Amino acid sequence: MLDQDVVWVLGGSVAGLLAMWHLHGVDAAVRAAWRAGVVLTGVSAGWICWHVGGTTDSFGPDLRPVTNGTRPRPLLERCALRLRTAATALFQRLVADGTLPAGYATDDRAGVLYRGTEFVEAVSEYDGAAAYFVDSDGAVERRLDTRRL
Repeated sequence: MLDQDVVWVLGGSVAGLLAMWHLHGVDAAVRAAWRAGVVLTGVSAGWICWHVGGTTDSFGPDLRPVTNGTRPRPLLERCALRLRTAATALFQRLVADGTLPAGYATDDRAGVLYRGTEFVEAVSEYDGAAAYFVDSDGAVERRLDTRRL
């Protein structure tokens, strides 16, 4: 991974992906790549995997939390995926009850950009797709200004 400029991970089973990464030490390689400045990005499972966790249907038809993400950013505890209304409601509940930390949620085809451990901006590839921040104080969701790429 250290020889790459960007590591892009597609969707799939985030639980399966993380299990294999942890088993084979990819999580340590991810943290080393992040420290070296490699851009880590992706969609769906490829978004959640870089964070503490989020909501997933990897365990069956019902959405459940996944909390063992690679979290390469040492001070950053952000998580979420916002493809369905049920995922949004579950994410808010998981933040409110402390299962997941406060974090970012995104519509399909939107994302957030970090520099190091700091949020820089929300971006999207389509009009109307946005990013949100879910605060741990009451799990209030706030829509972020989202720049169209």
